[in-house]
Amino acid sequence: MTVLLLCSGGLDSTTLAFWLREQGVSFLPVFFDYGQHCVETEWQTLHSVLPPSALKPQRVDISHIFAQSSSRLIVEADLWREPVSDQDMYLPYRTLLFFSVAASFAQTRHITEVYSGFINSNHAKEIDCSAKFFNELDALAEHVGPVRFRMPFRQWSKADVVREAVRLQVSVGLTYSCQLFSDTPCGACPNCVERINAIEAYRDGSDV
Repeated sequence: MTVLLLCSGGLDSTTLAFWLREQGVSFLPVFFDYGQHCVETEWQTLHSVLPPSALKPQRVDISHIFAQSSSRLIVEADLWREPVSDQDMYLPYRTLLFFSVAASFAQTRHITEVYSGFINSNHAKEIDCSAKFFNELDALAEHVGPVRFRMPFRQWSKADVVREAVRLQVSVGLTYSCQLFSDTPCGACPNCVERINAIEAYRDGSDV
């Protein structure tokens, strides 16, 4: 049986790819181009970090949906001149959209399980990234189709993911998930800060 895996080239989804490989699960990597300014960096990164045994990644273009957005996930900021807040990176219904498209993509190909690397992030403020949203997601899907959503790392911290990535020999340094810069990690956005803190916690033998 093949499952669908939402992949971005970031640490969480890449670690999940290696976790699935260890479990002996065949997976089809699916990458969403939603118009993010770092889309080509993510796409290239994805090819370099996935396990060699992975199926060919599929790129799904939904960028037209957010074409008019001023979100800093879409429009790259000049941090020398422009202050950026968490709210500036908001994209309405992005996560809900991802899962809806993923379910449609999966069922069309007779795939009944969609895996994603969402974790218990300490900076996710969007309504469709909340614990309540994820807890109700499968219940919602039960009434509309056969596809089920699997998030094995849902209760994990980023430090937990780093620990698992090291165990699975993931190339942590090659993964990419910056929210503000399109080609080089900025080190200051929520994703970068959480990642840096988790790596430092792992090295120190502590937790975050």
